[in-house]
Amino acid sequence: MNWILAAEGEPNPLTPHVAEIVLGIVVFAILVALVRKFVVPNFEKTFAERTAAIEGGMAQAEKAQAEAKAALDEYTSQLTHARHEAARIREDAREQGATIISEMRQQAQTEAERIVGTAHTQVAAERQQVLEQLRTEVGAIATTLAGRIVGESLEDEARRRRTVERFISELESQDASPASSGGGR
Repeated sequence: MNWILAAEGEPNPLTPHVAEIVLGIVVFAILVALVRKFVVPNFEKTFAERTAAIEGGMAQAEKAQAEAKAALDEYTSQLTHARHEAARIREDAREQGATIISEMRQQAQTEAERIVGTAHTQVAAERQQVLEQLRTEVGAIATTLAGRIVGESLEDEARRRRTVERFISELESQDASPASSGGGR
């Protein structure tokens, strides 16, 4: 140790004292013991909590992902079912529409036939009425004219009726003969 001492008898500033080395070792050992007793367990506890939180978060994420997949599958199933139901409803509506249109056409055709039949009946009745009225008027005119031509009065109802009937029959036969000969007007 003499070589550690300086030439003048003073200690070398670069070499530590033995007491300082021992004191440093003791303080370091106490510090290591304190860190091991108080700090390391807290680090391990925090590390374990973080590990548990991360693993729990991953488990929750996997669970949430599984639930989301199940919800998506159910939604897809419901959507498919709703599309099929909508297609079925549209097809039913088309069929009902076609049935309604068919029924309405049938009703319209029946109503048109009824209106045409009523019109024909009404026209025939009006024609018959006009013919009767025309016969009456033509008969009266023919009777008056025949009375003037013949010079005798046709006051007797039966005689007047026979004369009118004969006159109208002659007119109808004259009217029918040009039409049936094909000459026409």
